[in-house]
Amino acid sequence: MAAFPGKGPTSQTLSSAPSADSPAGGLRAIRIMARDSGSIQPRGCFGRRKGHRLKASRAALLNTLLPRLALDLAQRPQIPSALFTDPVEQIRLEIGFGAGEYIIAQALARPEVGFIGVEPFVNGMANALAAIAANSISNIRLHHGEATEVLAWLPTGSLACVDLLYPDPWPKRRHWKRRFVQDANIAAIRRVLRPGGDFRFATDIAEYAAWALRHMLQSAGFEWTAERADDWRLAWQGYTATRYEAKARREGRAPCYLVFRRTDG
Repeated sequence: MAAFPGKGPTSQTLSSAPSADSPAGGLRAIRIMARDSGSIQPRGCFGRRKGHRLKASRAALLNTLLPRLALDLAQRPQIPSALFTDPVEQIRLEIGFGAGEYIIAQALARPEVGFIGVEPFVNGMANALAAIAANSISNIRLHHGEATEVLAWLPTGSLACVDLLYPDPWPKRRHWKRRFVQDANIAAIRRVLRPGGDFRFATDIAEYAAWALRHMLQSAGFEWTAERADDWRLAWQGYTATRYEAKARREGRAPCYLVFRRTDG
């Protein structure tokens, strides 16, 4: 069974888990790698906002294309699908899309779906804008800022899916309060998901996988969809790996994929 040599306080292999092909075994396999971490309220973005200097062409997109695609948080949409110029069957949100590889691939593969991407990092937003312009993508809308702002702005039950892929694990204990997976954010995600909608989480850090699983299982209104070990060892259908994931695999860190479904209760 795969090992998670994570950066967190503990790092053990999943082979220590009994009944690995059952949900209970998977839970034990992930949770055994983490200490009891408690519940901490969420705060704002603590990561870098800007990296290397942008090329002139990409910097220009921040002033020209981004305003056309940016959400107007001053006005809450009565019909969220109206955010998109072409009809969409459902809307999905990606929190912290990094360089934009995943959301771009998803938007190209699913033109009937509307995508909202949130990214506070300037360089990541510029990369996504360049790809959107190069591929003439019309089913993406963007927010250059905090995901909590978008979650508070979206109407109840307006999303079919929320993706959180490889968020900053903040491995030091004193920084755990900075992690995005916190009780208040989980409640906000549940509110904007429609019944049967999915919250999908991926990380290569074992301790953060255990943290996320623990918080989600203790939250009302979600069920973990895993039925066997491969359900969290292998990515969900249609997943597109990013350069970060490729780097993690090269460095010996095995990803963990968790899918939680919003229930009616």
